[in-house]
Amino acid sequence: MNKKLMAVAVAGALAAPAVAFAQASNVQIYGRANLGFSNVEAKGATAANSDLKSRNQVYDQGSRLGVRGTENLGGGLKAVFQIESGVNMDTGSQTGADGAANASTGFLASRDSWAGIAGNWGQVTFGRQNVWWTNANDLTQAAYINVGLQYATGGFGRLMGGPSARTNNVVAYQSPVWSGFGVNLAYAPQSEAAGAGANADGQLWGLTLLYRGNSPFVAQLDVARKEVTTPAAGSQNVTTGTKLGLAWKYASAGQVSATFIRIQNDNAAAVAGYSAATDQLRQNAWQLNWTHMFGNLQAMAQYGSQNDASGCSVAGGCDDTGSKAFLLSAKYHLSKRTGVYVSYTQLNNERRQNNDYNGGNMGVAARGALPAGADPRIFAVGVLHNF
Repeated sequence: MNKKLMAVAVAGALAAPAVAFAQASNVQIYGRANLGFSNVEAKGATAANSDLKSRNQVYDQGSRLGVRGTENLGGGLKAVFQIESGVNMDTGSQTGADGAANASTGFLASRDSWAGIAGNWGQVTFGRQNVWWTNANDLTQAAYINVGLQYATGGFGRLMGGPSARTNNVVAYQSPVWSGFGVNLAYAPQSEAAGAGANADGQLWGLTLLYRGNSPFVAQLDVARKEVTTPAAGSQNVTTGTKLGLAWKYASAGQVSATFIRIQNDNAAAVAGYSAATDQLRQNAWQLNWTHMFGNLQAMAQYGSQNDASGCSVAGGCDDTGSKAFLLSAKYHLSKRTGVYVSYTQLNNERRQNNDYNGGNMGVAARGALPAGADPRIFAVGVLHNF
């Protein structure tokens, strides 16, 4: 059975109107299975008896099942849609490898899902979509293996968090490509569930500028600003994230890239021993990425560093809040869609930091629960198949 017929069958099983799919000019089922075996641990915690001892696990990272399609509307317009759902093939539940619930799995449309209209002027979509999280200069975790360094996706650990990742209730505009340049704009109201008597002024704005022309260089600038709904009393929390990345494709089979990341967290909630509620916190990080194809073998390496935060009003609160990390990996491509890989990554936290691996719930501990000073390490072998 081909993919179009399978898509119609699945759509019918989900009780979608069959006539709507019959009118579509293109409907496709697609997905990914990414599973493996890993050994994880986190030693060196600042507090006594807080290390996470070595343990084995079978993991799923980023497996998904989706349906997408278009309908030609005439006049240069078309309707577009995508419904993508994350699936945990290791447990059949919503629990990720870190033992916590993964919000991007377990439900229909848990991953990027949207509908909209497209034309020569670009594309407008409404739904659950990525804002600020993605990075065209580094696809290590997004497309190649099980894990990547956390800095380029805003994983800053204690005190700091990026403005957004996969976000609900987004309206987004994607421009056409002009001489290699493209623009993405996103807006999401963050106040749909505001309670009675609470201000409903929460919102999220995102901007991405991308250059990918005929030159060997790719450049991307991401800026996002999240304003959290103001409580009945007190000041509004504003988180701003900025990423600037540059990649150089030095050969047909090789690329190096660098990304600088800055996160600002103004009027955040107080963190005992670290900061007060009115603090204006800042933290910077950078990350280097390399990948090269040697025939069917893809080699990958990453190195990154996170500076101490600044702006803590608590004495010494921002001290020793940095970290460093590296990754080494090799993937053998059995075909265009299937590969097997091995990866090793080590993250070294300073004594007051608890940074962990955030993407796909691959952390050694549940998000935010790693003991301060512990150094998470992951060794994994896995298989990734796209269909």
